[in-house]
Amino acid sequence: MPPATVVVPAAELTTFFTALFTRAGTSAEHAATVAEVLAWASLRGVDSHGASRVPRYLELLDSGEANKNPDLRLSSTAAAVAVLDADRAPGPVALTAAADEAITRARARATGIGAVGVRRTVHTGAIGYYTARIAEAGLIGIGFVAGMPNMSYTGVKGAAVATSPLAIAVPAATHSTPLLDMATAGIALGRIAQFRNAGKPLPAGTAATADGTPTTDPNLATMPLPLGGAKGAGMSLLFELLTSVLVGAPILSSFHSDDPEGRVHRQNALIIALDPAAFGDRDRFTTAVDTTLDTLKSLPRADASTDIRYPGESSSATAQQRATSGIPVAAKVWAELETAAEKLGVAVPAPVGKPFT
Repeated sequence: MPPATVVVPAAELTTFFTALFTRAGTSAEHAATVAEVLAWASLRGVDSHGASRVPRYLELLDSGEANKNPDLRLSSTAAAVAVLDADRAPGPVALTAAADEAITRARARATGIGAVGVRRTVHTGAIGYYTARIAEAGLIGIGFVAGMPNMSYTGVKGAAVATSPLAIAVPAATHSTPLLDMATAGIALGRIAQFRNAGKPLPAGTAATADGTPTTDPNLATMPLPLGGAKGAGMSLLFELLTSVLVGAPILSSFHSDDPEGRVHRQNALIIALDPAAFGDRDRFTTAVDTTLDTLKSLPRADASTDIRYPGESSSATAQQRATSGIPVAAKVWAELETAAEKLGVAVPAPVGKPFT
């Protein structure tokens, strides 16, 4: 039986997160940004990147791995392109700024595209948030992230590449935003922890021990396996080239060298905004997106009991439901949040109803 879960109103949970990060030493603005990104993930059912990540973010801030008061600096030599040096800012702070800058450049410079590389950030969270933010502005959002090697690579013993994610969000006229948010791994590290906490075996072929031996035991699993084998591994490598190498801050080569800074936790990213109007008519595009989604959902079902859904549809429905009924938080995570709140002197919101299993 899975551990008990408490349910907290969405707005109160976001306020709670904001208070924790503010007391941890970040500015009120940055605290609210980090809280919003993590609460967004929890709201949409991406629990591996939501409330469960708050204690880890507090650790990163406390240890100095994440900079409480970063000096974000933007540089540019082309109208549609910029590089944001994040100065070890928490990922939500850096990538939200990058998404907003990409939107501005795609629109204000009449280029139809804005691309912002991010250098030296720390844990980006659910990157679907940033591309969805771009889609809410009526643009197409694309995001890539590269991080510390923690996943195997075909033919290599041990961790070689990162579980680098990709996210794409497309604006629609009436449908909820089509949003693909995926890692290059068969399972996220946060999900491995969830299986461990729940005492459940991992899906076969998703994780391995430190030496690369596949395992379904979450207590033995230390790294994910690439999604689709060589395909996921290859995507991760190319995302490193599109982000870290592109912005002059290689991670992979530094990690696997004698560089004393090679093992310092950091991530890099590339955020792109495309304006459909630059390709034709924006309204016609979003209407055609709806038509495409309707066509997909009207196709004959292979199984009458299985719904046909597009990427992001299920998580959008979950967000609507949780916005009304509250966000469930695993009891173990809630206990960690209560401990952090006591340490920082933050009031803990009262869960609604009784814990359920």
